[in-house]
Amino acid sequence: MAFEGLASKLQNIFKKLGNKGKLTEKEVKEALREVRLALLEADVNYTVVKKFVNMVTERAVGSEVLESLTPAQQVIKIVNEELTKLMGGSAAKLDYGSRKPSVFLLCGLQGAGKTTMAGKLAAYLKKHQSKDALLVGCDVYRPAAIEQLRVVGERAGVKVFDRGISDPVETSRLAVEFAEKNFLDVVIIDTAGRLHIDEAMMDEIAAISRAVSPSEILLVVDAMTGQDAVNVAKSFHEKLGLTGVILTKLDGDTRGGAALSVREVTGKPIKFSGTGEKLTDLEVFHPDRMASRILGMGDMLSLIEKAEQAFDEKKALELTNKLRRDEFTLDDFLEQFQQVKSMGSLDELVGMIPGLNAGQLKGAQVDPKAIGRVEAIIRSMTPAERAKPDLLNASRKRRVAKGSGTTVQEVNRLLNQFDQTRQMMKKLTGGRMKKKGPRRGLFGF
Repeated sequence: MAFEGLASKLQNIFKKLGNKGKLTEKEVKEALREVRLALLEADVNYTVVKKFVNMVTERAVGSEVLESLTPAQQVIKIVNEELTKLMGGSAAKLDYGSRKPSVFLLCGLQGAGKTTMAGKLAAYLKKHQSKDALLVGCDVYRPAAIEQLRVVGERAGVKVFDRGISDPVETSRLAVEFAEKNFLDVVIIDTAGRLHIDEAMMDEIAAISRAVSPSEILLVVDAMTGQDAVNVAKSFHEKLGLTGVILTKLDGDTRGGAALSVREVTGKPIKFSGTGEKLTDLEVFHPDRMASRILGMGDMLSLIEKAEQAFDEKKALELTNKLRRDEFTLDDFLEQFQQVKSMGSLDELVGMIPGLNAGQLKGAQVDPKAIGRVEAIIRSMTPAERAKPDLLNASRKRRVAKGSGTTVQEVNRLLNQFDQTRQMMKKLTGGRMKKKGPRRGLFGF
């Protein structure tokens, strides 16, 4: 989980403060010194840390906190507000500009994940904003870069424009003309990865920018870059005039220093974060929600949004009706399993629940093999058995176990889980129906 190390340290610091009751100015300053160290260890830029701690200290040692009945909570509130401000305050929207098609130019260092991000962004725009995007291959230096973009475009279900290793500036200009003629909404230009000290490469991307006048110039930054992300952001911003930042690999960095540094240094918002390898693993960056996660206050809004994306409203209504008629089958049970799995990893979901720390559940993971065994067992049953599990006598269970490569004990365990889930969902759904309509999916999502 992103910020896992920082989140764990900050939560421990504030837990100690909470145990003290009334706080003195000395105790608050000692706690903030620990906050400073935690931020530096999380690879947050030194200048950013210094400014942040000074802002928090200025507010936290005043009478508003020291004379409060709940001083520890007041300190946490201040840190939460300042963290949110540090990361941008509120979620930033994409700027489509006044002309059509809108042009988004992606830039960044080699290995930051621009090509994959171009596909993720196109898929996001198609799904959430009904925008038809065109991916443009302007990376003529990295072997197979354009072929990778074609594969990504095919998976995202969007068109790809390229001219092989021809001049990237001319390619980008012709791509915009192509998009205009084909009534496409957005042009996403995937540029070559470069080092910020490489003047020739920086001049090339500046020429592309002048040729197509993008409404968005988005810096793609690997969250694991750490301190160097600041220098990268400065260089690109000075050369191109960035409009925003996209963080990649945020799921793989437990420190997260880049997210807390880049916004402050460039003055430009973090617009998206990549949270996994799938094309759907792209999220709008919400500073307030991220600050809440870091401080162990949860992020229920993101959790609800994930649930809404995973669970189909029509299917949820059908499921509710099945439960009311006592027609919930093992096929339905398997479908619910798969929908919950699609919401994301366990530690990511736990980080969104207030009061729970993913670090405390290290090793508590949903085993993909276990879900595979559940599917194998259910698929080894006949349609009649899946519809009416009561048909499964001893000999049928042995056949199912043999067919799925499992044991009779595992088959019995699954059937018990199914029965318990059916009873619980029936109770939950029944109560909900009387009040506000059908519940969504498994366990009331």
